[in-house]
Amino acid sequence: MTVSYTLKVANARFGGFSKLLFRWKGSIYKLLYKEFIAFAILYTIISLMYRRLLSEEQKTLFEKTAMYCNRYTDRIPLSFVLGFYVSLVVSRWWSQYTSIPLPDQLMMVVSANVHGVDDRGRILRRTLMRYANLSSVLILRSISTRVCKRFPTMEHVIEGGFMTREEQKKLEGLYSDFNKYWMPMAWFTNLASQARREGRVRDDVALRLLMDELNNYRAKCSMLFHFDWISIPLVYTQVVTVAVYSFFAVCLIGRQFLDPSKGYSGHDLDFYVPIFTLLQFFFYAGWLKVSMLAVDDMYQNLPPAEKDKYWNESSAQPPYTLATASETLKPSFMGSTYDMRMTEDSAQHYTVEPSPLTPRMQTPMLTRFLTAASPAISLKNFGRGNRGMLRLRGDSVNSNPWQAEERISEDEDEDEVDAEVEVQGKASQQSSSGSYPAKPRRLEASDQQKKREAFPQFTVTIDSPSSDSENTDA
Repeated sequence: MTVSYTLKVANARFGGFSKLLFRWKGSIYKLLYKEFIAFAILYTIISLMYRRLLSEEQKTLFEKTAMYCNRYTDRIPLSFVLGFYVSLVVSRWWSQYTSIPLPDQLMMVVSANVHGVDDRGRILRRTLMRYANLSSVLILRSISTRVCKRFPTMEHVIEGGFMTREEQKKLEGLYSDFNKYWMPMAWFTNLASQARREGRVRDDVALRLLMDELNNYRAKCSMLFHFDWISIPLVYTQVVTVAVYSFFAVCLIGRQFLDPSKGYSGHDLDFYVPIFTLLQFFFYAGWLKVSMLAVDDMYQNLPPAEKDKYWNESSAQPPYTLATASETLKPSFMGSTYDMRMTEDSAQHYTVEPSPLTPRMQTPMLTRFLTAASPAISLKNFGRGNRGMLRLRGDSVNSNPWQAEERISEDEDEDEVDAEVEVQGKASQQSSSGSYPAKPRRLEASDQQKKREAFPQFTVTIDSPSSDSENTDA
């Protein structure tokens, strides 16, 4: 089981990584310490024998053997074989996690499409979801030791409220050589069809939506069963295991520190403790250890739909066995920031009100226009008495209306305009200070404009600059 540690390393500060590095629960130290101690003890025994018990002739033979073993340890492609194996196992582990059937989506579809405020409608909705949950319980208790301890027998499943006595008889009455986790899903489909005939499901589209979501739920249950059924090929697991253990068995001799006075190449120092060999053991053995942990008979054969055990309870709590009673003491995971303490700094609680001069929203296209605006085509020059035509550059009406060029046309016939827009603008106070001209307000489009919306050209009526605006520009 994975251990969440996100909150422990949420703040980047000096020494903060130590909270993660020295955690014991779920750590590599807890997983590997026994093998690590055994390897260190064996290495120490061989080293003491070489230094204290062997004769000079025996020492010479041992030294030649050690150099030979050290020379050929690189012939074992440990990094390649183990790296590929770990990649395969981790991807398989994550796929198993994403295949866990969660009832949320199915619950929403059932709630939205199975109607009725009376007891019958409520029974239908609760029974449909109970069948889905029963299927997940049946498949999980057959592949997970934790769930199997929680529900060791069918009596515990009944006691937990997932199944009734009548449903148990139906389940056990059907002979099958395979896991029958799919049987409650067959009940689900038949009960949904019955709800459609009763008018509780109002159309075939809603029924199809129920069936599609149930099939997604069933597919995840099936994938979990297949992951448990089809394991990583045993031959490949054996190859990786033999490669790792044989490598470190050879290292027990090949990585010994030899007498420096003999002048052997690469044996100028005697440190007694093989630091880098121990690190190799820690990494390679840790990788390996983590990786190895990692419709005819059923047609309309429905048990009677009845009120479930928790009908009158708003907060149902399934019972636990003695083997799993400790699970009730563990807090539910609420998110990595749930237990984070907030400081008393007022800056974390004060809401900033937007300034009237600050634009509340800017789009990339509008920003390009505003930063490249020229005083010659600024909105403040749209005055009274002049008429002109703005030609939009774009493939459709969704193009930016402010990337335009002005073209004056004195003899344009007023009956041929596509749309009429009145624009009023004020002069910019300080263009260098970063303030932007106000976006003109577009009036309601006429019927003619709605019919010819695909044309990117339209004519606008503008006013000549007032004297105040001219003074401002000066």
